[in-house]
Order: sequence, then C-alpha cells, then structure tokens
Amino acid sequence: MSLVAQRLAAIKASPTLAITAKAAKLKSEGKDIIGLGAGEPDFDTPQFIKDAAVTALNKGLTKYTPAGGTGSLKKAIIAKFKRDNGLTYTEKQILVSCGGKHTLFNMCMALLNPGDEVIVPAPYWVSYPDMAMVAGAKPVFINAGIDQGFKITAAQLERAITPQTRLIFINSPSNPTGAVYTLDELKSLGAVLRKHPRIVIASDDMYEKILLDGSKFVNILDACPDLFDRTLVENGVSKAYSMTGWRIGYCGGPAELIEAMENMQSHSTSNPTSISQWAAEAALNGDQNCIPPMVRAFKERAEWLVAALNKIPGVRCLQPAGAFYVFPDCSEAIKRLHAAGKIKAASDMALCDYLMEQPEAVAPVPGSAFGGEGCIRISFATSLENLQKAAARMAKAMG
Repeated sequence: MSLVAQRLAAIKASPTLAITAKAAKLKSEGKDIIGLGAGEPDFDTPQFIKDAAVTALNKGLTKYTPAGGTGSLKKAIIAKFKRDNGLTYTEKQILVSCGGKHTLFNMCMALLNPGDEVIVPAPYWVSYPDMAMVAGAKPVFINAGIDQGFKITAAQLERAITPQTRLIFINSPSNPTGAVYTLDELKSLGAVLRKHPRIVIASDDMYEKILLDGSKFVNILDACPDLFDRTLVENGVSKAYSMTGWRIGYCGGPAELIEAMENMQSHSTSNPTSISQWAAEAALNGDQNCIPPMVRAFKERAEWLVAALNKIPGVRCLQPAGAFYVFPDCSEAIKRLHAAGKIKAASDMALCDYLMEQPEAVAPVPGSAFGGEGCIRISFATSLENLQKAAARMAKAMG
C-alpha cells in the first residue's frame, strides 16, 4: 500500500530545480559544466534592502506577524499597485505569501473544486498544472508554438472554454519564453473572458519590471478594467529586486478570495518571514533606480545569445521581449542528431542529457517540462562570459 496520497500521484519535482541541482552536483564532482537553468537574477540584493533587514533584526522585529502580512507591507503593496498599475485595493484585498509560487498555490486551493478546469497556455511555467491538479482540477492546455510567438489567440481561448472552466493563467512577461502580450492582444483575450463570468483570471506579473524591448508593462486589467472583480494580480520581489531567497510574493484580488487564501495560509505556513517582510517593504517604497541597470544587462545578454543560438544548425530562437529566458526551438537539430546516432531519442530531454554529457558541458532545461516539446529553456541570468562559453559549447556539440 502506498504511503502517498492519490492526489500527488501525478505530481513531480520541479524540473527547473531538478536540472539546477543536477548541474550543481556534477560541478561539485569536478565536471566542467555551465548551468543554464536558474530562474533568478545573478545580481545581489540592493544594499538598501539588506540594510532594512539588518535594522529590523537589530530592532528585534523577529516575532510572528499577522498571517497575511504586516499592515505596513500591505500599505506599500497598495501604493505600488496604485503607482505602477493604476489599481486601487484595500488591505482586505491584499495577501503577502512566501513567494509567488505560494501565492498561486493558495489561490488554487481556495478557488478550485474537483471537476473544475484550468486553462494553461503552453508553454507554461512548470508549476501551474501541478497546482491545479493538487486542488483536484484538470489543466486544459492551449498550445502556442514559436510560429505564433508563444502567445495564444482569442480564437484558441474561445475553443478551450467549457462550462467547467474556472480559472485561466496569464503570464506576461513569460517564463519560459520571454513572450509579452500587447495591449491589443490582451483586449482580444478579455473580450472572450468577458462572456464567461464564472472564469477567474490569474495575472502572473512576476516579471513586470524586466521588459527588454522598451515597451510599457500592461496586464489584463489595463486592457479590460471591467474584469477587476474576478482577477487576481500576483507579483513579488524576487525578480525585480533580486530577492529570490527572501521568499516574498504578494497579490491583490477580490476580498472573498483573498480571505479564503489567507485562511489557507494560516493553516499551512502562517506568516511569511518577518525579516523578509521588512526588506520587501523597503524594496517597494525605496529608490527604484536599482532595477534599470539589471534590465540593461539582461537586454545585452539576450541580444548576444539569440544571435549566437540562431547560428547553430537546426536551432530557431526568438528575441525575448521580457524576463530573462530564451526558448529556442531545436526540433530540426534534434532530428539531425538522432539520425546521426548522437542522441538516444528524438526528444528535447535526450538533447539536454547529451549536452550535459559532453566534456565541456552545459545544462539547459528541456522544453517539454514547460509544455514545449522540441525546445529548451536557457536562462541568461548569468554572466555574458558564461553565456559565450555555453553557446560555443552548444555549437560544437550540435554542429
């Protein structure tokens, strides 16, 4: 008899974390390998944020806080939403959690019932389907390949909706593709969702600040303000302020849903780490000039990397508009390498294994982990020097 609950039977460890751990293990064993899986900026947390945490420590602000976050952090989040997004929330509409992943998990557990369907545009962030399944719901995938810029269309969305549809995830800028929906594209999606009032919209804005094409950030509520009462806007400090390990995510949404999510959190983690909350408050209220230099570095790396990848036979890579990932389609290269007997199977997983087995190795993440078979995800949240070495190694192995 299994000791594991049936609802976890289909749940696997995060592939991105697994690849990062495998690369780290190989490196510790002496393997010459460049990890390309990490979904975190390679910049340090800005000093003024670290100073705020030290001040909080010295003041003894190390006790429990309210389960849903401190009042002062909620005020900072409310001010951020108003300043950056033109959205007006009250404290009852705000929840602070232990990272963006925790926020979305709370939402799924608070919202979904067995039999509900969750629309997941593919390629997708790896955790969306698993969160839905843990809550007893069924993920419904809409495939958007490289030929449509990895973005779903209104017609695809309309076809995917059924009476059981309860939730849709919209992630822009996207992990894993770097795709960014335009205002007109979001208006088209919103026009479809407007006809289906039962559907809740999860706007995952975690990469809001990392726009590489000079465009202004927009989300579904910029396009369709009338959807406010059924949209959960999720964000956090991890990517914008290089605070991944601090584990602070936050959201604004309907008060009824927020209350249920906070109740869920009160019985799981209780409050997010007190010190991290004080640091997050400093980040949101402080000087935002710490962000543009990081974005400029990401833009430089992205432009160089895309050009290098597109020189590899059988690889096709789009320029990302946001986030810090590229998602090259390697389908033709995979077919050629398999036919030549260099990789064991005609799959992105076999390609990644092959690249990790080389004397001078690299470790990207298989695209199939994100619903993008034949692609790989490469994080350029590492130095340009590392990316140059990695691209040369890939060109040698795949040439």
